[in-house]
Amino acid sequence: MISKVINYARFLQRINRLLKLSAKVDQTPDVLVPDEIEATVDKFPEKPCIIFEGESWTYKAFEARANRLAHWALGQGLKQGDIVALVLENCPDYPAVWFGLSKVGIEIALVNCNLEDVGLAHCINIVDAKAIIASGSQAKNTKKMLSKLDAEVELWDFDGKFGHDLEAALENSLSTRPDRSYRDNLTIHDVCAYIYTSGTTGLPKAAKLVHSRMRRTFRMPISLAKISPDDRIYISLPLYHITGGGLAIGSALYNGATTILKRRFSASDFWTDVSEYKATIFVYIGELCRYLLNTRPHPKETSHNLRAGFGNGLRGDVWEEFVERFKVPSMHELYGSTEGNVILLNLDGKVGAIGQLPRFLDKKIGIAFVKFDVESELPIRDDNGFCIKSGIDEVGEAIGRIMDQGRESFQGYHDTKQTDKKILSNVFEKGDKWFRTGDLMRRDAMGYVYFIDRIGDTYRWKGENVATNEVGDVLSKFEGIDMANVYGVEVPGCDGRAGMASITLVKDIDFAELASYLKSVLPVYAIPLFLRVRTDVDTTETFKFRKVEAVKEGFNIKQVNDPIWFLNPETKSYAAMNIATFKRISAKDYRF
Repeated sequence: MISKVINYARFLQRINRLLKLSAKVDQTPDVLVPDEIEATVDKFPEKPCIIFEGESWTYKAFEARANRLAHWALGQGLKQGDIVALVLENCPDYPAVWFGLSKVGIEIALVNCNLEDVGLAHCINIVDAKAIIASGSQAKNTKKMLSKLDAEVELWDFDGKFGHDLEAALENSLSTRPDRSYRDNLTIHDVCAYIYTSGTTGLPKAAKLVHSRMRRTFRMPISLAKISPDDRIYISLPLYHITGGGLAIGSALYNGATTILKRRFSASDFWTDVSEYKATIFVYIGELCRYLLNTRPHPKETSHNLRAGFGNGLRGDVWEEFVERFKVPSMHELYGSTEGNVILLNLDGKVGAIGQLPRFLDKKIGIAFVKFDVESELPIRDDNGFCIKSGIDEVGEAIGRIMDQGRESFQGYHDTKQTDKKILSNVFEKGDKWFRTGDLMRRDAMGYVYFIDRIGDTYRWKGENVATNEVGDVLSKFEGIDMANVYGVEVPGCDGRAGMASITLVKDIDFAELASYLKSVLPVYAIPLFLRVRTDVDTTETFKFRKVEAVKEGFNIKQVNDPIWFLNPETKSYAAMNIATFKRISAKDYRF
């Protein structure tokens, strides 16, 4: 009991600090993102702001570049409320563009720089962009798809090879700070930027990030990792992603820390960079840490200055091994979707938890977990039509109460129809509205919250719900298996969907031993019926598994070139599939 009280007291101390920081945002409605960064520049003009590929930019030089971009935009006739699409790899110009254009009230759409053709055109069309800024291969890809845009949009290329020469135009642009009057009538409730959702299915949605949301995002790492101006933050995640482009570089620019920016993540370069540039903090997503664990020992993997990492998606088993091997003192996990109002922070480093929310704070924080029906993919309601809160250690969907303003507000997407799909009404009382995260979680007796799976990634087999994330974690712990992407597939003559996993191997494995292992750690209904052995597992740029094509292909050995193993119900062990066994399954000749 005493330990529980101490735990809650420490949690309340930490969360109150964050709530006070958040409250200051609402108390200063006229202070915008560029105002805060300008204040940092004025405080640390000669301090290193960004280090990129051996070149160092001071805060003064960084702002001068941003100012040139602001004046260029004004010279092009762009005005407050216009949207410019940014299609660019990680580089110092990336934050300089959105900082500079925000100075004159122009909104930035941060487009995934790996998109091409239809996907790229879609992202630009849905925000009605007035101009596109790109460079290198991104500019080349953008030029190819200009004809697919709904309206004529000018392409500006830093290199000048595939569009208007932006670098040449900037040479004649003023480096002085544009007058504050260009954004005087804006408030924290106005849009600052659009960041695209990076789901594994469908085309991306453009999520609105207003100035208040961005300012709060900048402040989160202060509570998580106690970031200060003395820190040097290593960023190798893409800046079009909220973790890299919001939490990481945003917190650095707000605090006056130094950003060590990498064009893209490289496991082989990581420890050399971290050591050489004396990084004190790094930002991660879980798979980045797993990739590092899978590398051979590096001479500098423990001779570094890292005091912490922060990010999301770090599995418990990877967490412990990472800290032990690389001697990083602390890791700080958080949860939050790009567009949503549900934010969870793991403030004390509880391994495996994405955050903590004691039940006595539910009403104050405005986060709830409700019972969920996997078949309908909707929350379960009682006889009165209201949702039912999930109990201790019971899986439920996380939802966030929607208020008009403040940290519980929900701005949604540029497409209002997409916004409506994320809102749940009449949840606990008539007229209330809550944001649907689309994520299943469980909360223990101490209030620690654990991520289970994405809705749609959970399937039903033999009358039971199966969480793909949990099964994937179990598979990855078997010696020889590197990655495991788990999903449900239809089997003729069977209700629901059977489990299937695409796995990659670091060495040959004994499938009989694997079957025995899975029987010892998983309930029968959760053991994958099919295993597809691949040389690699297809992921998004943010390391999320792509499942749509895998589900479509299923276990059809006629369409899949990879070896497939199935759990033979007659032998209770995995056996290699062939045409004959595929035909037997298709003919409903096995009793699964």
